[in-house]
Amino acid sequence: MFLKSEQPLILASTSAYRRELLGRLGLPFGVQTPDIDESWRPGEHPTALVGRLALAKARKVSSGTPGAWVIGSDQIAVRDKDILGKPLERQRCIEQLSASSGQRLEFLTAVALVKSGPSQEFQVVDSTWVTFRTLDRPSIERYVDREQPFDCAGGFKCEGLGISLFDSIETLDPTALIGLPLIALSRLLRKAGYPVP
Repeated sequence: MFLKSEQPLILASTSAYRRELLGRLGLPFGVQTPDIDESWRPGEHPTALVGRLALAKARKVSSGTPGAWVIGSDQIAVRDKDILGKPLERQRCIEQLSASSGQRLEFLTAVALVKSGPSQEFQVVDSTWVTFRTLDRPSIERYVDREQPFDCAGGFKCEGLGISLFDSIETLDPTALIGLPLIALSRLLRKAGYPVP
């Protein structure tokens, strides 16, 4: 339920992680499923891909809710120029983490804030670097079986037990790795007129 004095705010996402993160800002918001094609385009740079998908999600929901500000977000992991998505199942998750052992990965998290009628758009792409410690197969399997991070890019949950898989995280925004960069989003929301302290 929105207050009459506030502009409606909608999160274009089915992610429970993003809903929890946005809730930390204390603003009332609704949630809608963006339902877009998230296919990678051949030759598309990872930063362009994640930015395009965040905007597409926000624009899709915004087109049906004129006057509301809509937040879209997307995240991918990049390892040696290979784009890693959500593993979705156990064996693929184990393989993904095995290949990441001892490696340094970049996580790109885009957030877009869009309003239609008239159109207004803001966007930021956050870059976070994660260095995995050397992982053996039993450690990986124990982790995967305990946390089952099948719906997470890269195959781990840094806000949970997944933090034990790393040697280091280099970031300007620790919430970006979870899926929604709140420092950047707060800045965008203030531009849009929301009272974010």
